[in-house]
Amino acid sequence: MKKNFAKVLAALALVPTLMFAGCSSESTGADETTAAETNADAGDTAAAAEDNSLKNVLDSGKLILGLDATFKPMGFTDEQDNIVGFDIDLAEEVCKRMGVELVKQPVDWDTKEQDLNAGKIDCIWNGMSVNAERAEIMNLSEPYMKNDMIFVVKTDSDIASQADLDGKNVAVQSGSTAQEILADSGLNIVPVELATNVECLQQLDLDLADAVFMDSVVANYEITTTGKAYTVLPDGLAPEEYAIGFRKNDQALRDEVQKILSEMKADGTVAEISTKWFGSDVTTIK
Repeated sequence: MKKNFAKVLAALALVPTLMFAGCSSESTGADETTAAETNADAGDTAAAAEDNSLKNVLDSGKLILGLDATFKPMGFTDEQDNIVGFDIDLAEEVCKRMGVELVKQPVDWDTKEQDLNAGKIDCIWNGMSVNAERAEIMNLSEPYMKNDMIFVVKTDSDIASQADLDGKNVAVQSGSTAQEILADSGLNIVPVELATNVECLQQLDLDLADAVFMDSVVANYEITTTGKAYTVLPDGLAPEEYAIGFRKNDQALRDEVQKILSEMKADGTVAEISTKWFGSDVTTIK
């Protein structure tokens, strides 16, 4: 009896030790798991913070520029089927100074952001207007040119001002800021949404649209170079600025392009390119 009682006491004496040992083991495992998770999270953060955008372009030897290849005079296809324009000349010189090849990639303007984020292009550089939504989803360069959104009509049209647009068909490029501005204008018009400004002007020529709402830069170039009987209404809707769009986290690439543009402005190259297309330096690059 005494022996059995002694065994019971001995067994009871071990219980706290075993309990503490078990608790200690579980606590250590939890601590190790927490530490591992913390290290993993830190690794993920570091990976997300790593920006190889410039390195990737330099390593590939190419900068892929996305554009609407009908947007005169910023970037468009000429009669020899070459993509040319003011933005193209700027980008060619930037790439030359970076030591890479410029690849001109036409995109659907309505889905340009998807192409950018999918990695099909490295930037959107084609008279792209700045607005709050684009600033939110892209990493924009500093604005490099001013622009106004205006109405174009045939010279023989009876439309002389915005007041005369009441109930009229107004063509506008789908996916553009012009489309957004027109929709928010409160004007009583019938929007005719088309893929390009070229198609919008064709609708005007065919009397299928009464007016076109578009960038003044494009309208003025079209009027000057084609000699067509177009008139710009005296009252537009909104001033804008053009910028280059990069993926949100591609800061290194964005900064390198911006730096080179500033150098080109300082040495007169920007003025030379702008004068070729517009007759003077109309840029706002600093």
